[in-house]
Order: sequence, then C-alpha cells, then structure tokens
Amino acid sequence: MSQPAVSRRVWRQRIAGILTISPALLLILGLIVYPVAYSVWLSLLDKHSFFPQERFIGLENYVYLWSDPEFWTSFWLGSIYSFWTILFQLILGVAAALILNESFVGRGLIRGIVLFPYMIPTIVAVILWKWLLNDTYGVVNYWLLALGIVHDPISFLGTEHIMLSTVVMSVWQFFPFVLLSVLARLQTIPEELYEAAKVDGATPVRRFLHITLPQIQGILFVVILLRSIWMFTKFDTVWLMGEGAGAGRFIRTLPVYAYMRTLTYYQAGLGAAIAVIMFAILIVCTVVYFGLFREEADIG
Repeated sequence: MSQPAVSRRVWRQRIAGILTISPALLLILGLIVYPVAYSVWLSLLDKHSFFPQERFIGLENYVYLWSDPEFWTSFWLGSIYSFWTILFQLILGVAAALILNESFVGRGLIRGIVLFPYMIPTIVAVILWKWLLNDTYGVVNYWLLALGIVHDPISFLGTEHIMLSTVVMSVWQFFPFVLLSVLARLQTIPEELYEAAKVDGATPVRRFLHITLPQIQGILFVVILLRSIWMFTKFDTVWLMGEGAGAGRFIRTLPVYAYMRTLTYYQAGLGAAIAVIMFAILIVCTVVYFGLFREEADIG
C-alpha cells in the first residue's frame, strides 16, 4: 500500500474517532467547561443579577470577600457542617453495613427500611424533622418531657441547636449512601478469609482490622471524597432548615451565602466569586487528598 493511501486511511480513522467522541465533548463543554468559564468571568464583574448593568472590576470581588466577615463565618460553618456530617455518616454507614452483611431473620426488610431516608425528597425530610424537633408540638420534646430527661422544651431549631439539628438530619438522610457502597464491597470479600482467621483464633475486632478494613479501604476512599464534595456544596438541606426557623444565619454555609449574594442582594459578581472560590477549594483539597492517600486511590 502506497504512503498516500496509508495517510488517507489514518486521517479517516482520526476523523471517525473525533466524530465518535464529539457528542461527549460537546456535553462536557456545554455542561462543565462553559459554566465554569462563565462563572470565572462573571466574578470579575460588578453585575446586577437581573438588570443589564455590569462593569469590569477585575479582582475587586475577591478582595472584598477576603475582608468580609460573613464570608469567613460561612466558610467556618460550612466546614463544621461538612466535617461532622461526613464523620457520622461514615461511622453509622459502616456499622450498619457490617450488621446487614450478617445473616438474620428479616434482613431484607431492614435493608429496605434503612434505605428509606435516602430515597425521599429533601423537602419531605426537612418537613419531617422540623415537625419532630418543634419545641411546641414536636415528638422529640414530648418524649424528653415525658421521660423526665428535661423540664422545659428544647428549641432544637433555635440559635443554639440549629447546627446540631441540621447535622443530625443530614446524617440520617445521607448515611444510606455509605451503607450501600460499603455493603456492596463487603459482599465481595471471600468468606474463606474469615474462616481462616477464625481457625487462627482471631477475634471479631482483629478480623475487622486485618481483613475487613483493608478490603473496604478503596471504597471508603471514594465515599469520603464524594461525600466531602457533596456536603461542602450542599444547599437545599441547609437552606430549608434555616428558612423560617429564625436561626438561618447560624447555619449559613458558603452555597447559601452565594445564593443570598446573588438573589437577595442582587450581586451576581460576588455570588460568582464565592462559587469560584468554592470550586478552587474543592480542587485543591481533592489534589491534596489524592496525594495523601495515593495507595488507596490506586486500590479504588
């Protein structure tokens, strides 16, 4: 075959390959690259959220946020919310997965029940928990008073306990994701490993530390990464819990603050700057996370 014929064949293959992946590339450009690029550009403007008023101001939005106490308070509250929800989702999810991996009567029914929180809409979960925690007619306060644990109703949705209430509700709603992920991995671990460990006299704790934990560390790596991203950027749960509760500013995380700057103060540029900062934080944390746990990343 002559050289020109070979060249034409190679070019046809390249064009066919480009055409094959072009729909995916267009989706990535339209749904990821363009929104991120536009947000970066918008963060450099002094722009009204609705009116066609805009002015290029460079990095002034970022300079303003650097000295903005509300921004740092929101960052701190978001970090607290993310850390505690992720921690207890992992503890509860792994513990429940270990229990549901064992054989007992009614296991299938219980598996279906524990998945219920993750399947219901967030608005339904928030309404349910606001009803449970209400200090006037809430079930939680009723039983605390009936059992004599407290003498006065606790304002779970007030300024002192709103963060705790939001964390508890979020853990309840999202721990099934951890449960499902870990349970799926547990069911692939060869039973022979546990039988050999039992023969050697290994206790349940040792079997967990030396067999189960090394086997699930890959999936835990992925779960922690995903839950960290999702909880740090969680908007609906925090907004709905704070909306109308009178203590919203005590759980005002960065996504909520970005929303308020954009649609309450009509400062689209500042809102975009907050979103870009959140994106940068997640990118840096992800890179550091992969660097610290390179071995687990390879396993996962």
